[in-house]
Amino acid sequence: MAEERTQRRLAAIMAADVSGYSRLIEQDEAGALAVLKQRRREILQPLVVEHHGRIVKVMGDGVLVEFASAVSAVACAVELQKRISTANDGIAPGRHILLRIGINLGDVVVEGGDLYGDGVIIAVRLQAMAEPGGICISRGVHEQLGTKLPLAFDDLGPRAVKNLAKPIHVLCVRASALQPERGREPQPQLAKPCIAVLPLTNLSGDPEQEYFSDGITEDIITDLSKVSMLHVLSRNTTFTFKGKAVEIGQIAQRLKVGYVIEGSVRKTGGRVRITAQLIDAGKDSHIWGERYDRELNDIFALQDEISQAIVAALKVRLLPEEREAIENRSTDDPKAYQLYLMGRHYYLRSSARNLEIAIRFG
Repeated sequence: MAEERTQRRLAAIMAADVSGYSRLIEQDEAGALAVLKQRRREILQPLVVEHHGRIVKVMGDGVLVEFASAVSAVACAVELQKRISTANDGIAPGRHILLRIGINLGDVVVEGGDLYGDGVIIAVRLQAMAEPGGICISRGVHEQLGTKLPLAFDDLGPRAVKNLAKPIHVLCVRASALQPERGREPQPQLAKPCIAVLPLTNLSGDPEQEYFSDGITEDIITDLSKVSMLHVLSRNTTFTFKGKAVEIGQIAQRLKVGYVIEGSVRKTGGRVRITAQLIDAGKDSHIWGERYDRELNDIFALQDEISQAIVAALKVRLLPEEREAIENRSTDDPKAYQLYLMGRHYYLRSSARNLEIAIRFG
């Protein structure tokens, strides 16, 4: 029974606490607690919802938040620091609420609603390294960011972490990026198209081929997420609709997205047929649609073609380095790719038995 309640997954973890919390409590316990609760209610909680996160637990002056995306975690943390700074305006400096934030991307153990494991421990250690009002991240988080957020970092290099054998490479968001702009009218910003890629339907007539349609869906999500001018919802979010008969308009409304991608995959022998369509949820109209019928050996070029066609349909400029990132695959062997998809399929089922099966495909 315990095995069924325990799961593993990859997650971006944000750990935050209040710098000088003991001093604030000593000065004015009731006042400090009231302000902290207000900041959580009016600033933290709405931001976590906006960036599709989940508050795992609150521990005194600390909080642990889970995100499916490292980009979402950092974007949330940066905006959180800016809004907390603005909320301190007009308050005596000695009574400011200043957060220290650490963000890590790693494997976590899920029991009930709580999280454990090295992924969480490292996030907490990074938080302890951060300056008041600052954000420290691991190198894994930094690699996921790429050019998606306009931030500069100070590289602190490898740092020893208590109770962990290997040092952690630490970077801190440059303080200038965390200061809210004051004294100027906010400039309007062009909103990034927000997209949900729904699980492609398996039309192969064989439930065992589900791994392949799911894998193609996940790779399209990954490719589109490399485009800095797009906001793409994570697999964990969109796969909650797998196998459910829900109208596109309802899905878009629930996920707060403007565009939805749906389609199907049929794999027969050495051939694969993929249909995909891009829907403008606001207008309930098709922007783009295509059917591809190719040899399985062409699967990588086909994925590149689909991703780039979607980007073109949205009239988004694809930077050269983004195009290169999309086309850069870890393997060009279709058989190895299928083994990888099967391994990932079992790994995501999160049980000891499925993990053993996944390892066999490694």
